Amino acid sequence: MEELTALLNKVEDSYYDLVLGITHYCKKKSSRLETVLKFMKEHPYANSSDIVYFVSTQPDFVEDASMMRVG
Repeated sequence: MEELTALLNKVEDSYYDLVLGITHYCKKKSSRLETVLKFMKEHPYANSSDIVYFVSTQPDFVEDASMMRVG
């Protein structure tokens, strides 16, 4: 997780909620961490929008969204 946090903080337009949200997503499953780390290493110039888009298009992203209580 330290490696991910360091990479996220190095993103040109990084911001606190980006780091918090992506690390929170990755803490739930080690496969998520591996996938996001791989993406970031393969795309060293990705900006915050690229990273958010990548994570939000992951097949298991809806698992977290569906667990949120609405209303």
